Amino acid sequence: MSRTECGSSDMWSPEKIAALLAEDVPYGDLTTDLLGIGSAPARMVFRLRQAGVVAGVEAAAQLIRAAGGAAELQSATGARVEAGTVLLRAEGPAGALHRGWKVSQTLVEYLSGIATATAALVEAARAVSPHIAVVTTRKTFPGVKAAMIEAIKAGGALPHRLGLSETVLVFPEHRAFLPDTLAALARLKREAPEKRVVVEVDTLEGVEAILPAAPDILQCEKMAPEGIAEVVALVRAAGIAVKVAAAGGVNAGNAAAYAAAGADILVTSAPYWAKPADVKVVLEPA
Repeated sequence: MSRTECGSSDMWSPEKIAALLAEDVPYGDLTTDLLGIGSAPARMVFRLRQAGVVAGVEAAAQLIRAAGGAAELQSATGARVEAGTVLLRAEGPAGALHRGWKVSQTLVEYLSGIATATAALVEAARAVSPHIAVVTTRKTFPGVKAAMIEAIKAGGALPHRLGLSETVLVFPEHRAFLPDTLAALARLKREAPEKRVVVEVDTLEGVEAILPAAPDILQCEKMAPEGIAEVVALVRAAGIAVKVAAAGGVNAGNAAAYAAAGADILVTSAPYWAKPADVKVVLEPA
């Protein structure tokens, strides 16, 4: 999927769009109704105040249409734009545009903030290691996972784990229940040969204990870049085809250092807590 196609998924169903509108306008727009301006012709323009990566504009357009207006996209999810770039234009009755205005603006701000932060992290890492994988955790805010995943994909990352049902990741909290960890890992590889077995470790001693099981990926939790370099050296010395993932505390400020340390994968939650983008909306008589 190309970045410009990121926002074209079916995740924004009419039911979800209606639910978002209902949160903000459950029983009509009291102010607009009392002022008696709802039928006046109006137009609305969304612009990004700073350079960034766009996300959520397709959903914003759907929200405006569901509210009774007409919307035309000027930028697509995944687009890298300069400050002042027009994201979408809308027109229709003032009442319709007022209903769709704030929820659509806020959605674009939050998701574009995530996309922009993701892009910064990806670019920092790939400036050092062009083929390094950047993936995001399942620490999405409950209920909006699909939207947040769309945003990180727009920024050039991919999801690390979408949920517990589709990946095998053995935490220390799992191993605490295992009498023989190496035997259990061998069994996992036999019983789920189509899955990669990922094991989380947080010390060099833990790496040395797990390496004989030859997991597909060692996920190194909260290790400094220097620690990752030592893990990479251990893996290479063992001659085992094991990928090294750096996880826990990875952000745009240290991504280059982790890439330089030899990590194959960066696992991060940082983009999910990005500052929202600043979207300027002008709503005026047509």
